[in-house]
Amino acid sequence: MDIGILSTGIYLPENEITGENIAKKAGIPKDIVEKKMGIKRKLLPGPDDHTCEMGIKAAKKAIAVAGIDPKEIDLIIYIGEEHKEYPLWTAAIKMQDEIGAYHAWAFDIALRCGTTIMALKVAKSMMLADPSINVVLLAGGYRNGDFIDYQNERTRFMFNLSAGGGAILLQKGLKRNLLLETEIMTDGSFSEDVVVTAGGTKNPMTHDALDKGLLRLDVLDPEGMKKRLEHKSMENFLKVIRESLFKSGYTESEIDYIAMLHMKKSAHQFVLKELGMKEEQSIYLENYGHIGQFDQILSLELAEQEGKIQDGDIVVLVSAGIGYAWGATTIRWGISYLGG
Repeated sequence: MDIGILSTGIYLPENEITGENIAKKAGIPKDIVEKKMGIKRKLLPGPDDHTCEMGIKAAKKAIAVAGIDPKEIDLIIYIGEEHKEYPLWTAAIKMQDEIGAYHAWAFDIALRCGTTIMALKVAKSMMLADPSINVVLLAGGYRNGDFIDYQNERTRFMFNLSAGGGAILLQKGLKRNLLLETEIMTDGSFSEDVVVTAGGTKNPMTHDALDKGLLRLDVLDPEGMKKRLEHKSMENFLKVIRESLFKSGYTESEIDYIAMLHMKKSAHQFVLKELGMKEEQSIYLENYGHIGQFDQILSLELAEQEGKIQDGDIVVLVSAGIGYAWGATTIRWGISYLGG
């Protein structure tokens, strides 16, 4: 049974910060931010841009594009961040009510910036296994940039953290934008390298913790993490791409477009070179920053707008998330698929 992407939706806040201003805040050269980190600007949440709320806005756009009644949705999977309107709160249920998906049930999942890729795999598996699930909404928001301290050199690789929301509607039996196979890898040796150091059960939130600025993302072992990642990161990034393609019946030479998360420019170019791809076969998100697990949805929408993907194209979505997790999904784009 085929599972296809019915539509997507993106919500982008109006506020932004330029690479030049990030450089001033961090006390580093503008060229480092703009050229090495690849941040010409990134998006900042406004006063009403709460995490789940941004996902709701993206979901409504996806529903409008699809032209369906929200009551046709059978399942909602919230794919946004845990940093949201309230702690200990199931955002998917709020989303269900706000969009009017009264015949659906809902739950939240998380794999940091790998959540969308993982959710595509989970949703497809559930749709194939359960005859009652025919239309699934994946949606959520992201604003983890709230946890960045520009004075902390250990977190420079996360200065690109941005804000926004994204959504994908999947439909069983749809003969276009076919969701093929997904490959995911996780490596627990990195599980405590990047954390928010206060607010959990290990280090509860106190006035002292707040005064010390501990409600921020930090890297506990920067040198150790760097050494371990150098041996694994790009290797695993390429491995999940190739495995997703192989399981889908394709090779890297057949990729027409690749939707990657925002990372430093040299890493983006390295991946393209290793896959034998041209720069025009992807979009570098230097004017958006890293909207977590929604970079791939944004890249897809931009590629459609710019005419970079056509019927029959092989499209790969790929991401990596702290923890560490790597994931890729292969899609046969458009309506030229002849299988059944």
